Amino acid sequence: MKVLIDKLHRLSSAEDFFRFFAISYDDKVVDVSRLHILRRFFQYIRQSEDLSADHDATLFLVYRNLLLKAYNDFVISTPAEQKVFRVLQEADGERHISLDSLRESLPARANN
Repeated sequence: MKVLIDKLHRLSSAEDFFRFFAISYDDKVVDVSRLHILRRFFQYIRQSEDLSADHDATLFLVYRNLLLKAYNDFVISTPAEQKVFRVLQEADGERHISLDSLRESLPARANN
């Protein structure tokens, strides 16, 4: 298990993860959602109960399936819909700013 984890620590991009796990992917999906996919992948790892495997080959398959699951989330949906990051969860796509707060943010006008 330690060998697999050590190898994973050396990966630095979403593409590295896909190549390591031999998962084919659409560049367009990864270009738009790379951070979201990896974040979801690590969320799935934390939630998984199958990680007690003591054999690298078994753990490799579990991780591979979790990465594939995370990738597929974004093949059929968008980052805004999946809301992986807190900023998207809190904003919910809408922001309301009052006109008064906008006026208050303007610099004071000099009287001539």
